[in-house]
Amino acid sequence: MANKIKPEELLRDLAQFTGTTQWFYHPLFPSFRYTEGVKYLAQTAECYWLLEYIFSNQIIPEIKEQEFQVWKIVVNDDDSCNITVEDGNKNVVKEFKIPFTSFPLKEFDLWFTDNVLLLKSEY
Repeated sequence: MANKIKPEELLRDLAQFTGTTQWFYHPLFPSFRYTEGVKYLAQTAECYWLLEYIFSNQIIPEIKEQEFQVWKIVVNDDDSCNITVEDGNKNVVKEFKIPFTSFPLKEFDLWFTDNVLLLKSEY
């Protein structure tokens, strides 16, 4: 990352996002929105790929049918990551393995509901 932020600094900054006053649209996925906190995460952690990954996988039937989704990313020691989609009640809907990531946090959750991607603190 060009402007590498320390994980604890990023978590501190993200914790300040509660609610949102502005929604953003991804040009490839105009039917989905994301919040100010998610925009900050994507810009600061240089992880727009994660938004695209979540939005693009909404076509998978078992994911699409979930009204509330918890997307959990866990970065492994070899810089690969596991992404798990849960239904909000800790039931795993789908799991993915990504061979490489530069995501700066060891673990992080994003929520997706009503076609909006948001931080837990923004719900």
